[in-house]
Amino acid sequence: MRILLITKIFPNAMNPGQAPFNRRQFAALSRYCDIDVFATIPWFPGASRFSRWSVSTDAPREEIIEGLPVRHPRFLYLPKVAPYLNGPLYAASMLFELVRHHPAPDVIVGSFAYPDGFAAVCLAELLGVPAVVKVHGSDIDVLSQQPAVRPALEWGLRRATRVVAVSKQLKEGVHALGVPRDRIDVVMNGVDREMFRPRDRGEARAALGRSPERRLLLYVGHLLRDKGALDAIAAFERIAPAHPEVDLVLVGSGADEQACKAAAERLGGRVLLTGRLPHDQVARWVAACDALVLPSHHEGTPNVVIESLASGRRVVATHVGGIPDVLSSPELGELVAPGDLPALAGAMSRAAYAPYDPERIAALSGCSGWDESARAFYNVILAARGERPVPAPAAEKRPALQLDGQPPSSARWAPPPASRRFPEAAQLRASQV
Repeated sequence: MRILLITKIFPNAMNPGQAPFNRRQFAALSRYCDIDVFATIPWFPGASRFSRWSVSTDAPREEIIEGLPVRHPRFLYLPKVAPYLNGPLYAASMLFELVRHHPAPDVIVGSFAYPDGFAAVCLAELLGVPAVVKVHGSDIDVLSQQPAVRPALEWGLRRATRVVAVSKQLKEGVHALGVPRDRIDVVMNGVDREMFRPRDRGEARAALGRSPERRLLLYVGHLLRDKGALDAIAAFERIAPAHPEVDLVLVGSGADEQACKAAAERLGGRVLLTGRLPHDQVARWVAACDALVLPSHHEGTPNVVIESLASGRRVVATHVGGIPDVLSSPELGELVAPGDLPALAGAMSRAAYAPYDPERIAALSGCSGWDESARAFYNVILAARGERPVPAPAAEKRPALQLDGQPPSSARWAPPPASRRFPEAAQLRASQV
């Protein structure tokens, strides 16, 4: 089976750390089928003159990422001018790319509801193949509230063969937009269990040059107001005088980075901003912390929460999106209302000192790996084609993620090899050796 994945949230050579969850899930999915990725890049006249767009415009047209053949087609984008046109323009750009370079796929997957999912549905209807749309959080919680975008977003979701949501709450959000529940499947993201596992906190702190005597709260994510980065600093400022041995570290970058730095300056060396870091260094900071703090205003199911729990670290987060599905027990952490700084400050204060067993946290969380997440995603794709789901390997002890309401098949099955059928793939691999 050949699958075409279309998404603007995917890494490229100029931004290798973007959307690691899509990179890992799609790479694991390639065990089951042939996958080609259109990791799109927005373009408009003069885009290179704007710092927000200039980096991505320098990305190569083609590359191999984690074994996947990836194209980076540009699509005409009109930021803040006519958002209702972005979906049709995106679809037209992808059709042009498909006709020029790519044989017809058996299924088209759009990862993000708009414009990616809208374009995937348009192309799938032109080709007469199923379309699957994966939704992440802000595409449903935020974009659906924009009058200029909502009609096209709803149209794409309602005409998709199936919709994949990363949390139960997000599934209900999709249903509220007119999609029947029996066409929506919950497939949670996975976690790299080799990288994110319980480690010795003291060793991690020593490797980072941090004192073993101090307490450490950690924020990981984009430095954005909606992600709660400024809330984390503001809440920490409330507890800092009473707890002089507690520090706050923020890992990431984003549009509100300067505001975060200005707020952090008031607290001297008690707040550290590391900037964006590679995934292995993020794992080390998670291992070094006493608790993760993620006070988002809206979310899907943030991977950093799953990774923290898999690392045996408790979490303080907001009661939004799929976070309550993951923080299913008080042992795993504490939930507060978004924007409630007094409650957040109290939860951070308690989390900095609460004793717990990291091995128990990791076991209690029940976090699935990327192979299980990819198999569940593949079962959705098979359902879109009217085919039977793939059973979990017999040796797998944890219950298999599966299509909602459909038990795994008992038929024996082995995944076909992924042939990576871009014509240029072999040359690209050779050029990168």
